[in-house]
Amino acid sequence: MARRCLLYYLTDRTQFPGDESARRRALLAKIAEAARAGVDYIQLREKDWSARELERLATEAARIIREERAATGEQQSATRLLINSRTDVAMAAGAAGVHLRSDDVPASTARSIWGEVIARIPQTNSQLVTRGSVIAVSCHTTAEVLHAESEGADFVVFAPVFQKKDAPDTPPRGLSALRVACAAKILVLALGGVTLENAGSCLAAGATGIAGIRLFQENKIEDVARTLRAP
Repeated sequence: MARRCLLYYLTDRTQFPGDESARRRALLAKIAEAARAGVDYIQLREKDWSARELERLATEAARIIREERAATGEQQSATRLLINSRTDVAMAAGAAGVHLRSDDVPASTARSIWGEVIARIPQTNSQLVTRGSVIAVSCHTTAEVLHAESEGADFVVFAPVFQKKDAPDTPPRGLSALRVACAAKILVLALGGVTLENAGSCLAAGATGIAGIRLFQENKIEDVARTLRAP
């Protein structure tokens, strides 16, 4: 794995044990761990929460990431927080951008909305709002990848590459489909059943990076980063 592998952690607090309070604490601790390990992107993906609950969690997650960035002194390669689907929550919480579903609004629309809101905020009152937005898109076919590229997305997450434990009835796309998707000009990250054992085959197929939930939540993230980024 000669090139630097982009790492993308998608959160799912329901996989942690305990009550809601314990799961929330475990999730925030994992976010801090991911930031310390140099994970490039973290997507807050708690789909069952209301916008208000999600904003509170996102605001705290963004604060934790900023603190970890300050502690390490990293600027250019700092972890970026993305919010699943909710552009409004992303802006309100000071996140770096939004991750869109395959059936969501086009990336160009999300970026336009972001820009219009930012333009109305005085510079002196927008310390916590990211003026440049990162737009990622979930894709399941090459056609969706090409559409996201044409709409100006920064990168796409192609899934599922392999069989997923929590979705045995969903057929995997496979490495061949991933290889075709990676022929596009846009950056493509592999998601779905990816492990430390099979991640290398995704990168060999052309993927720029690896995305995952269990991969990061069930392992020490520092070890995951070291393994996937080993020369």
